[in-house]
Amino acid sequence: MKNRIWKKILRIILLTLVGVAVLGTFYFLWKKAQPVITVYEIVTPETGTVETKTVATGNVEPRYEVLIKPQISGIISELMKEAGQMVKEGEIIARIKVIPEMVQLNSAESRVNVAEISLKQVEETFKRDETLFNQGVIAREDFDISQANYLKAKEEKANAQNALEIIRDGIAKNSKVTSTTQIRSTITGMILDVPVKVGNSVIQSNNFNDGTTIASVADMNDMIFRGNVDETEIGRINEGMPIKLTVGAMESRVFDATLEYVSPKGVEKNGAIQFEIKAAVSIPEDAFIRAGYSANAEIVLKRAEDVLTIPESTVEFNGDSAFVQIVKQEKPEQLFERHYVKTGLSDGIKLEIKEGLTASDKIRGAAIDPKKK
Repeated sequence: MKNRIWKKILRIILLTLVGVAVLGTFYFLWKKAQPVITVYEIVTPETGTVETKTVATGNVEPRYEVLIKPQISGIISELMKEAGQMVKEGEIIARIKVIPEMVQLNSAESRVNVAEISLKQVEETFKRDETLFNQGVIAREDFDISQANYLKAKEEKANAQNALEIIRDGIAKNSKVTSTTQIRSTITGMILDVPVKVGNSVIQSNNFNDGTTIASVADMNDMIFRGNVDETEIGRINEGMPIKLTVGAMESRVFDATLEYVSPKGVEKNGAIQFEIKAAVSIPEDAFIRAGYSANAEIVLKRAEDVLTIPESTVEFNGDSAFVQIVKQEKPEQLFERHYVKTGLSDGIKLEIKEGLTASDKIRGAAIDPKKK
């Protein structure tokens, strides 16, 4: 008896489950067969500015960086300045101790000795001729020759002495010229680098050698941006264009710059042809840009101000034509009408509308995801 009751209960449960499954299947199929109504965002045209830009990467550096080199060889005995300090034109940066070459020094000393011997001999002759001339024994012409020889011997002695002092000390004692052992700045600016140390040997600048760099000095108030532009963009830029310069090391601060040079020759880099550009940077008083900062330059190729704009994603392109979906009805059901528009500049996000829309029109935007409602 009990078994029959349990069998009836199980049969009822199974029939109930089958019924629920059948009803659920019919509901699912009915729901799926219903048309899906897509709801779109409504966009209104706005008045704004559209710019087309190209970006050049590079760095900021001084327009003029001067390398200070010695005019005499020797050893650095003292450094008066270090990197980061300001220096004025003519101010001493370093001093050099001259280490004379022994052959030259010996030759100069020998020349002084010979000049002294010659001077003593000519001086005695001149004094004797002077006495004879005063007594009327020799003619005026002979006395003048003797006097000229004496003056020449004195001059030769002085020249030999000066040459010895220059080789030994770097400058003659009676010279009015600034000592070549004192390395002075040739411009007013900031010292960017001092690559030598006290005790380093340095070589003078001459026709056969650039010489050792004592320091590099630059005017940090006159900075330029030096970068590269791809060949696909170079034809659309020219001198005088405004540039927005973004310096990443300064918390992405933006500076104004003006393009002043475009290289006439390209250079291949990483398989692409790059053209060098230079731009003068306007630096406000509260900013200090260090030489070598990397920067990105945005060059405005074209600009359209106070024009009607819409998101470019709302436009349908068909060949050379562009269309938008104008809103004809919003409720209870959205209705749209395809409408032709004439477009202008685009920055990839916003698109200029020249004809076909007004500020009061509404157009279809992107579809709204039902899950995000």
